Amino acid sequence: MKSFQAGLPRPLGATWTEHGVNFAIFSSHATRIEVALYDASSGAELSRHDLPARTGDIWHGLLAGRRAGPGTQYAFHVHGPNEPGEGHRFDPSIPLIDPYARQLSAGTQARSRVIDGRFDWAGDRPPAVPWRDTVIYELHTKGFTQLHPGVPEAWRGKYLGLTCEPVLVHLKSLGITAVELLPCHAFVGEPFLRQRGLTNYWGYNPIAWFSPANEFAVDDAVVEFKTMVKALHAAGLEVILDVVFNHTAEGNDTGPVLSLKGIDNSVYYRLLPDRRQYDNATGCGNTVDCSHPQVRSLIVDCLKYWVLEMHVDGFRFDLATVLARESNGFNEHSPIFKAVRAEPALDHIKLIAEPWDVGWGGYQLGRFPAGWSEWNDRYRDTVRSFWRRDAGKVGELAERFAGSSDIFRHNGRKPTANVNFVTAHDGFTLHDLVSYNERHNEPNLEGNADGSSNNLSWNCGVEGPTDDAAVLALRRRQMRNLLATLFFSQGIPMLQAGDEFARTQRGNNNAYCQDNEISWIDWRLRSANQDLVEFVRLLAKIRRQHAELRRETFLKGAASRTGVKDVSWLHIRGGEMTQNDWQDANVRTLGVLFGNRNNAAHRLLFLLNASDDDQEFSVPPVPPDSPWDCRFDTAREDIEVRSLDFAHYYPLVANSAVLLEC
Repeated sequence: MKSFQAGLPRPLGATWTEHGVNFAIFSSHATRIEVALYDASSGAELSRHDLPARTGDIWHGLLAGRRAGPGTQYAFHVHGPNEPGEGHRFDPSIPLIDPYARQLSAGTQARSRVIDGRFDWAGDRPPAVPWRDTVIYELHTKGFTQLHPGVPEAWRGKYLGLTCEPVLVHLKSLGITAVELLPCHAFVGEPFLRQRGLTNYWGYNPIAWFSPANEFAVDDAVVEFKTMVKALHAAGLEVILDVVFNHTAEGNDTGPVLSLKGIDNSVYYRLLPDRRQYDNATGCGNTVDCSHPQVRSLIVDCLKYWVLEMHVDGFRFDLATVLARESNGFNEHSPIFKAVRAEPALDHIKLIAEPWDVGWGGYQLGRFPAGWSEWNDRYRDTVRSFWRRDAGKVGELAERFAGSSDIFRHNGRKPTANVNFVTAHDGFTLHDLVSYNERHNEPNLEGNADGSSNNLSWNCGVEGPTDDAAVLALRRRQMRNLLATLFFSQGIPMLQAGDEFARTQRGNNNAYCQDNEISWIDWRLRSANQDLVEFVRLLAKIRRQHAELRRETFLKGAASRTGVKDVSWLHIRGGEMTQNDWQDANVRTLGVLFGNRNNAAHRLLFLLNASDDDQEFSVPPVPPDSPWDCRFDTAREDIEVRSLDFAHYYPLVANSAVLLEC
């Protein structure tokens, strides 16, 4: 007969030791906590035991015996007051998921599972790429390999799919340095989606933050996630994990009781004054209360686990404003930021904030502390508007291109605090951005009312698919324009998976519920758009070759002590932009010169023409023996370097970008 002893209050969760399995769980308002044990094959409950000891607000006990070990399935039953008006929703009849569960059982009714965390990490060498050299590639674990012909069928859509040589070869060839994985922790679909026959494909509906999702595993999610990380590291790629600490799948007051709600509801969630209702700053029904010390401890412990045990190199925090929400709103000096910074295990990792939520005062771009980088949606919107040919955008484009110092220049922050992107999982793909003026979300079964209606997109003259050769050529040019701007801007570029070969979601800009060919990457497009793939590779190569494109200080447009400017902004006439030029709403052409305008030393000149007219752009003179070389012209399909014999100007085609070098 198995027996429970007092055990230890730390670590929290279920920990396998030589003495058995130690269980520890926090609850400040519980009156009694039981552990139920289950048969691993049938799922039937085998026995139930009271946790015999309490240290402060941590209940704990040691399940002794040789039969208690890895594979043991369990759940907590937590007793306490069921008084919603006081914020308490205890119900001991409900089996609850351990917030610290390292793995969940597969099947319709998730049970926490004890693991053996040992893994052969021998030879693992995290790349540790400096921020200034980082190029991020955002991908969905399933969608990236679900249709990949070079991945064994059993591994398609799985963690192991990302370990296959053809996948790694493609990733490495792009010149990226990090993959950013959409949520991989255990999640469930919302009831309203299930009623429509849809699912939560993106995974932003978590139920267990420590546990990797079983959906992406062939057999053992923990082992296979580690195997994936090790393979990506061996390929020279960092792994950044998209994490969702802002809400859980338990929803609002009518939502299910799965874990935190039944363990200590008033501690884990932000409640409205009536204590029955939940603050919904996330738009998902509830908001995690990071102002409570235990919640902060849970999050920091979780981050430590993914870094130390799973070897993750960084995190992107979904709706990160929630982390620092307090009674008076967002606090940029929040204890959660201090707790993360104080943890030695986290001092070397990359931290990326999505700096907004949907609550009052939720938009906080630029207000995260030093050490954090942030998704810059103002960059996205400005670049899209400029290349859509909107009037009066050239000045803001220059500000975004220079690193958005107006947003990030404070508290010692650098351009690397700025994650630039033109597309991401949420919104149009690059192909769709230049192919649709309107969203086409009918498959989501919400009457095409979901997703953003402000896409700042341009279909180049025809909505959706077309056989018009001129429209198709313009779309290809526009994709190259957007990509070139992204890779040459100061800050950290982020590329969405599949954009390098023009993947499409058929105009769906909110494909969170489309676990099908709408979201899965169609690898047949790679051969059809190999020229675009090669162009992305060229952009990454040029960025690596030129330190001036990945600075750690903001571009100022001022001369250094040697008399060389870090950047000069040129008008089409060849002179520097004047105040009148910046304020002229009709100006849609800009030259960005790195290096001294009047010196024959090495220079880069990036020319952008977002007008509908061809332009003759006057360029700085160069010696006859050192002519300008054209590294690329987006109006041309080829990317061969061309030495130019013109004297004073470059013929800049409408809606195109050019990089000259000498």
